[in-house]
Amino acid sequence: MTVPVQTAESAGEVLRPHAEHAFADELKALAAADDRPRPARWKLSPWAVSTYLLGGTLSDGTLITPKYVGPRRLVEVAVTTLATDRALLLLGVPGTAKTWVSEHLAAAVSGDSTLLVQGTAGTPEEAVRYGWDYARLLAHGPSREALVPSPVMRAMAEGMTARVEELTRIPADVQDALITILSEKTLPVPELGQEVQAVRGFNLVATANDRDRGVNELSGALRRRFNTVVLPLPATPEAEVDIVSRRVAGIGRALDLPPVPDGIAEIRRVVTVFRELRDGLTSDGRTTLKSPSGTLSTAEAISVVTGGLALAAHFGDGVLRPGDLAAGVVGAVVRDPVADRVVWQEYLETVVREREGWKDFYRACREAAG
Repeated sequence: MTVPVQTAESAGEVLRPHAEHAFADELKALAAADDRPRPARWKLSPWAVSTYLLGGTLSDGTLITPKYVGPRRLVEVAVTTLATDRALLLLGVPGTAKTWVSEHLAAAVSGDSTLLVQGTAGTPEEAVRYGWDYARLLAHGPSREALVPSPVMRAMAEGMTARVEELTRIPADVQDALITILSEKTLPVPELGQEVQAVRGFNLVATANDRDRGVNELSGALRRRFNTVVLPLPATPEAEVDIVSRRVAGIGRALDLPPVPDGIAEIRRVVTVFRELRDGLTSDGRTTLKSPSGTLSTAEAISVVTGGLALAAHFGDGVLRPGDLAAGVVGAVVRDPVADRVVWQEYLETVVREREGWKDFYRACREAAG
């Protein structure tokens, strides 16, 4: 079987194009309008990279859509870090757009977001350093031709941005392979008596879930090699509704789902439920709530609304209604079938049932919960 290789021309056919393909027009417009100094091998200046992430309007009228809705200073610190010799660690609870931000940073800085190491409990050292083509190794012995570079090694050699996802899930001894890379900007290859030295433009963006502390916590030596930027949950309900609306609209277009009119009220309702249960307090500050075991993140709200959008489009009348969302909301909240169900039932009966204008949502959730 032949597996097709994605190109810029074929990106429109893939389910989820990489950022540099999905937003190629915006990146091209930014590059044309960008007259500020660019670090070595950067496709854009730090100002243009920040504009790409945060959105704005260029002098020629080109609209740059926001990729991240959050504090501007956090984005500026993250971009500036990549322009130095310090690596960047994006830290936050699940669903705070760490992976999304790292991908768009790499796309804007290097034009390539695919130099990626996915961290898991089974990630081997070869994923960070290098491996071998064993057929060539057995036939001819160690050689550069037999060496299989990791994404990090490629980024070092080409002066690009590498990404490491879920750094704290990687075993500690594999994490420590990054220490020499980040401090000395060198990757020794003792089998060949050689080394790969990073060229200007190389840097690394890692992400970590701060709920994973203690899984494989970073050593002090490795943590010192990173500048840490903590990505917070959206500060206000309005900001979270905006994020969910934008992402759902983009996903809906990618899946060719018919646009659903007047869905903002239901999106606001989902965001309200998630924020109240997440915070342990109703939005009016009057009622203390128990929080479920899940995170109820913005990413989960996006997933729930996208699922509701598909139901409304394919099995409803094209209008997003509580019945399209209820099963997704219950599934997101009730992760522990015993403890979380008690939390949800209490919230449903004491808050949702009494809230004006929420009777239809209450009935739908009751029916979905059985």
